[in-house]
Amino acid sequence: MTATEDSPATGRALLESGAVVAGSMSRAAATVVFPGSGAAPAVRLDDRLAGVLRAAAEESAAVPVPRERARAGAVLAFAVEHSASLSRSGRRVRDDDFFTPRPGGRSPAGEVTEAVVASARSSVEERRVRHLGYLLAEVAAAPDLDAALVDRALRLAADLSWRQLTLLAGVGRRDRLPLPMTPLPDEPRAWSAWGAREDVADLQRAGLVDPPPAQPRPGGAALPRLRPADLRLTRRGVLVHRLLALGFVRDDEVAAALAELTS
Repeated sequence: MTATEDSPATGRALLESGAVVAGSMSRAAATVVFPGSGAAPAVRLDDRLAGVLRAAAEESAAVPVPRERARAGAVLAFAVEHSASLSRSGRRVRDDDFFTPRPGGRSPAGEVTEAVVASARSSVEERRVRHLGYLLAEVAAAPDLDAALVDRALRLAADLSWRQLTLLAGVGRRDRLPLPMTPLPDEPRAWSAWGAREDVADLQRAGLVDPPPAQPRPGGAALPRLRPADLRLTRRGVLVHRLLALGFVRDDEVAAALAELTS
């Protein structure tokens, strides 16, 4: 895999600005996407993917809000990071029409990248930005995912808080880290527990986890109490979990979200 073209400094500066969100890795990613005349970077990207990332960086370089610009740079840097990891594990960039321009000059890869950058720019909860970058890398290596499906996943995830994504991560690893068996109160007294319970209810209503919210019974009979251990990802939930690479959410963050839910 190679990426040898140089590009205007504005795009490189955008990637480097992502350091306030993604750390020093952003500067390393900038040298991969925008290789200069110095020593060749240790990581190399497929030309097609590097070209899409360069174009996105250059288009976002003029974003007027500094923090939004930083998030745009960070999401592209995280895409570089995860693409390199996928390549080391033997997963190559897809070889279909994903990078082929359609009539009018835009490729599905360009559309997906623009949507991911737009989502990252609006992500005030900046822990989401890492996983949006991972989404971009995952799609670039997964020929079973088309642009329309990615758009659906982004819309499903658009309104999810970081805690909701963390709870989805916990449900997705239930076989490795069993979920609590204690029934959840319907109206917890503590505000933090109430908010976490509402997060679960919203995930149920969005069709991301089963079972769906319990419906009132005739005659006002008591409803069964939901236990975290009862939760399972639906097909929608599996899509969001896979594309946002929620398997990389740290176990301690999952434990903290579950603690808020069961406190």
